[in-house]
Amino acid sequence: MLATAPSPDLPELAELRSGLPNICGWEAEIRAVVNHNEPVFLPETNLRSENITAGFACALHMHQPTIPAGANGALICNLQYMFEHPGEGDNHNADGFTWCYSRMGDFIPDLVGNGCNPRIMLDYSGNLLWGLRQMGRDDVLDRLKRITCDRHYQPYVEWLGTMWSHAVVPSTPIPDLKLHIQAWQHHFAAIFGYDALRRVKGFSPPEMHLPNHPDTLYEYIKALKECGYRWLLVQEHSVECVDGSSLPHDQKYIPNRLIAHNSRGETISITALIKTQGSDTKLVAQMQPYHEAKGRSKQPLGDRLVPACVTQIADGENGGVMMNEFPRDFPPVWYGIQANGRGTTGVVGVNGTEYIELLEATGVSPNDYPPIQAVHPA
Repeated sequence: MLATAPSPDLPELAELRSGLPNICGWEAEIRAVVNHNEPVFLPETNLRSENITAGFACALHMHQPTIPAGANGALICNLQYMFEHPGEGDNHNADGFTWCYSRMGDFIPDLVGNGCNPRIMLDYSGNLLWGLRQMGRDDVLDRLKRITCDRHYQPYVEWLGTMWSHAVVPSTPIPDLKLHIQAWQHHFAAIFGYDALRRVKGFSPPEMHLPNHPDTLYEYIKALKECGYRWLLVQEHSVECVDGSSLPHDQKYIPNRLIAHNSRGETISITALIKTQGSDTKLVAQMQPYHEAKGRSKQPLGDRLVPACVTQIADGENGGVMMNEFPRDFPPVWYGIQANGRGTTGVVGVNGTEYIELLEATGVSPNDYPPIQAVHPA
């Protein structure tokens, strides 16, 4: 299981080493791939900022922990345990969960093949990706590879980086933050290839946790930027204006500039897209971001009017809403947009990096984004 190297200068990465996931050892090569400022979606997108009234961006977070529940305490995926113990708790949902992990590999090609213009962002933990391989579920990974590596589908799907093992940032030792971030990049590149990793510019933190200690937040943002990330997904209630006030309502629908000041007097910032408050799974399962976007319009940013964007993320598998309502409600939205003679104008689906690149192509600068900070800095 080797990922294809994009040039003779980069080594092929084995997905597994001695049966374990490949999560370290090629930091310099990975850094060379991810540290670039070239546009990712702009050359391929069929959207133009001037034609968009508002956008909606949906992300799916997928995770299963690694647990010592195999033979003689061997590490296995919790999903495997669910299959092996169907009578315990909700383990009978193992098949349904597995379908949730693979189904975007069916939905996206079907929608695109029928003339729709869908968008989706994907966040899979390293634990889950390794677990699927451990279980021999190459069928799931192959479906994901199709929509990740086939150029025909690249405009529609964006992968978000995350911590390899779902570590929450505020409780992770500062020296380990970058190691967790790099581990996911190594593993992702080994599965999907360097070119796919090169396009991963947004970061989705586990449990959406944002540290409010200034030194921790500074080191977190620093690690993200050193690993090539351009923007971070944050929850509305975890940030505030730099004067300590709550965000103005309209500010949630444009990019913001998350700022951290450490105890040494240093300052760093990164672009942030804000996930608005609400019941996460129900919002995404029932495609509420689209319906909310229909009530939005262009709004000021710097000296320009730009399309607003409603951004949401949800667990991609948990609960009946994601197992049953999401597959019921996701495709009809795109067919409905198509039937109305739209798809690239008015209210449209958009991915995070694509949205930022569209705005900045009009001359908007990150310095135009409203400054924010973590709520209640420690």
